[in-house]
Amino acid sequence: SYNKLWLEAHEDIDSLLDQELPDEPLRPERDRVVFFQRIATLYVRYVQIFRQLEETYDQSLHPQKRRLIRQVLDSVMGRVLELKNEMVEKEFSEYHYMDDIIQDLKLTPEDLEIPVPRYFIRERNKVLLDRDRMFAAIFNQMDSTEKPSVPVMRMLTLERAIKIIQVAERARQGQLRAKFMREIHRDSVRQKKGEEETVSFEQAAVCIQKVWRGFIQRKKTRRLYEEEMIFLGMVMDPNLSGLTKNMLAVQKNEANRHAKQEEHEEDYQKSIGSVIHQLREVEGPEMKETMKDQIRQWFIECRDATGSFPDYPEEDDGGSALIFAEKTPEELAEELAAKEEDDANKKPKGKEETKDKGKKGKVEDEEEEPGLKMLPSAYVWKNRNESKNFSQRHELELIKEEKRKEIEVEIRKQVDELMRQELANWKLAVDKDKGGKAKGGKKKKAPKGGKKKKKDRDLTADRSTESLFEELVEQELLKKPDNIKLKDYLGDYSYLGTTLRQSDIEPMPSLSDVRQVVALYGVLPLGCQEVHEKAPLVKTILLVGPSGVGKKMLVYAICQETGANLFDLSPLNTAGKYPGKSGLQMMLHLVFKVARLMQPSVIWIGDAEKMFYKKVPKEEKELDPKRLKKDLPKILKSIKGEDCVLIVGTTKDPHSADLKSLCKFYNKIILIPRPDYASRFVMWKELIKKNGGEVTSHLDLSSLAKISDGYTQGHMVQVVRSILTERRIQQLPKRPLTASEFVAPLARIDPVFQEEEEALKNWYAKTPLGKKRIKAAFGKEGDEAPAKKGSKGGKKKGK
Repeated sequence: SYNKLWLEAHEDIDSLLDQELPDEPLRPERDRVVFFQRIATLYVRYVQIFRQLEETYDQSLHPQKRRLIRQVLDSVMGRVLELKNEMVEKEFSEYHYMDDIIQDLKLTPEDLEIPVPRYFIRERNKVLLDRDRMFAAIFNQMDSTEKPSVPVMRMLTLERAIKIIQVAERARQGQLRAKFMREIHRDSVRQKKGEEETVSFEQAAVCIQKVWRGFIQRKKTRRLYEEEMIFLGMVMDPNLSGLTKNMLAVQKNEANRHAKQEEHEEDYQKSIGSVIHQLREVEGPEMKETMKDQIRQWFIECRDATGSFPDYPEEDDGGSALIFAEKTPEELAEELAAKEEDDANKKPKGKEETKDKGKKGKVEDEEEEPGLKMLPSAYVWKNRNESKNFSQRHELELIKEEKRKEIEVEIRKQVDELMRQELANWKLAVDKDKGGKAKGGKKKKAPKGGKKKKKDRDLTADRSTESLFEELVEQELLKKPDNIKLKDYLGDYSYLGTTLRQSDIEPMPSLSDVRQVVALYGVLPLGCQEVHEKAPLVKTILLVGPSGVGKKMLVYAICQETGANLFDLSPLNTAGKYPGKSGLQMMLHLVFKVARLMQPSVIWIGDAEKMFYKKVPKEEKELDPKRLKKDLPKILKSIKGEDCVLIVGTTKDPHSADLKSLCKFYNKIILIPRPDYASRFVMWKELIKKNGGEVTSHLDLSSLAKISDGYTQGHMVQVVRSILTERRIQQLPKRPLTASEFVAPLARIDPVFQEEEEALKNWYAKTPLGKKRIKAAFGKEGDEAPAKKGSKGGKKKGK
């Protein structure tokens, strides 16, 4: 059950917290490999917890419990991203191979798959539907405003008409002639057979038996072979290929639970409103009087102890909340006096303290793992007895406990205003009795503000978000992404990665590795605001790879998995739009303003190398591909953690760009290779099924995957679509697909040659992370020596 999953996740988190935060801090590890193994093990275990919590959150019904699970889920997501960042810094690679850890923990590669939380889309469903309606309305308006093109009638000349008639007539005559020749040939064959000697009855029976028995035996042998392969687990049972009754029942049950979740959530929101109203009406007056009595008692005690009425705490200091901290009047007066002294000497003390803390904290910072801390309130539910709450409805007592605090804060502010006035009246009355003048309250010192930052002028302050959205759609700067999920980016796990690295050979990543990295850097931070704010911030990603490896597909997948808007700032798309310097500023202002207002958002820059050309080709000078080079990096600096905006660039020719400028703008560079054998095997199988084909024993997928080495996903899709036409699909029952049918279309396409992939690999080796990887590979002993010295030396060497 999902409660069991929740308890198992709790236990795993407890054990991991004990391991990460022991009573005695761990000593710094000098061996980089051992340290990486420790981090990788933590990463794998956190991924398992992540998968459990995602499943639990998606199917739990209790609305209050789901909120607590969500807090833990977001924290675990953030911790996974932090560990991934730590692994990249320690191994100097975006791709990691952990076969030994998977084997030790008795897991499969599928267990390392990063799940995309389903609540990313489900909880934004209404927003996405509204956006789709806006797109539909704008497209309809654009279609109606476009003038219908008048069809141009082409006059047919007499010579052309005669030629068409001649071609048709000659074709008809040729077909008739071929038909007559076939009939003549059949007659001649019949005559020859009639002239031959007749076969006896026994000979005919033997011939028929021989053919029939051979056919039956081959069929039986084939069936036995298939049964043996199914028994050994080498072939999938055809009866299990589709959805079974149990699987359909599970899907139906999940849909029912989602419907119940919405129902329970509506009841919970209604109950919150009624509980707040009830608390205000029933407990509010009593709270108000109790607070007043406590504050008056405090006034009198301070008067008796110090001889004068105290100054009322300011709202910024917490107001009367300071009074309710169960402190004596003397302690409170001392605390207020000490606070005033601290405010007077705030700046110099702050500098000295920060210096001291900096010196003491350096060693701690090195050993302590940075991370999102687990919220303690999430563990309240661990030992909670829910045996009586079978329907998993909300609990009123928990709502009252939560909302009572909010009501107290609200009433306290009202009471503070009244009691400040009352205290002023008391002081005035006492001063009149003494015959003295009322002392004026201390004037507040105006806070010394630092240098005022210039706020960017809003060029479209008088316009609504809908009008800006419409303008960007009309200019084709805001597009509707294709419906592609991350799971549609097919690819298998790299099973030789660890072995090759142990042999000092840097393996090319598999498509499964690419999918995982995109999920970690693109999908998870954009899908959750809290994770985006606290996890390591990734503002820009560059996808590098040959044409057809699915770079644009990954951009669409990020948008679809998170419900993000897709803005297209590709040089070819922006050419001729918003001309001039002021026009460029307006275009960027529009894009980033709408991207922030309607976040999450993805800003895609196709052919990203054009923006950083070393030398612009003559044929592209009119397009001005480098027009965004100066202004876009400036706007990038303004993107903060609270802005769920991601810039994704794609390029197939990074060599033509200035490497330093490109790497400075894109802080994550992901190299996408050609698909390897395992990925090609999976892709041929899935693509054939998706396009209406059937994979039978006649189709040798292994040979097909072998001969298609060098071809990309785009090439494979093109070949499958060219073969599986409607007519060929109709012929499948009688003539199954064979591998030889795919050879001719593949031969007509130029593959990605080994030299091109090596060139991309050599280019990646020149990037900052690639250089660090090479230094770590050739200078391991040199890296370990500086680590023994102070923290500064270790950091400099790692950079």
